[in-house]
Amino acid sequence: MTAVRILGIDPGLRITGFGIIDKVGQKLSYVTSGCVKTKDTDSLPERLKTLLDGIGEVIAAHRPQQSVVEKVFVNVNPQSTLLLGQARGTAIAALVSAGLPVAEYTALQVKQAVVGKGKAAKEQVQHMVTRLLNLPGAPGADAADALACAICHAHGGQGLGALSTRGMRVKGGRLV
Repeated sequence: MTAVRILGIDPGLRITGFGIIDKVGQKLSYVTSGCVKTKDTDSLPERLKTLLDGIGEVIAAHRPQQSVVEKVFVNVNPQSTLLLGQARGTAIAALVSAGLPVAEYTALQVKQAVVGKGKAAKEQVQHMVTRLLNLPGAPGADAADALACAICHAHGGQGLGALSTRGMRVKGGRLV
């Protein structure tokens, strides 16, 4: 069986988390994770360039075949939402420029897939990512969220233990 390398991105203007896993059959294995950090003192265009270049370096170094980005939620502060949207757009531009297909999941979908609860705390996500990938220690919160995105995508966005129903039909409430 051939491995599929998946890059997960947790976008943020200050810190963008990334996490890469390999999937062979149903087995997931950790490749790398980390963060691209920008300086608060830089202008918005400089910060976006830092994100674009940083994600580009990760792609060049690890050659993922698929990518996933967490969808933006609406903040109470509209300005924060706009800035986050620009960071997310920059991440998507970096992925698309590298020729990667981009999947998107909400934070609720990612938490549901990894923890089993859509309202899970960041610590629960870190714990489950550590367990699912058999890591010696918990990754940082942003890297863990990015790894969780990749795990969610690896499971088809359907959650832990869910059966893929692609290509199947439902008849009388049952898969056939």
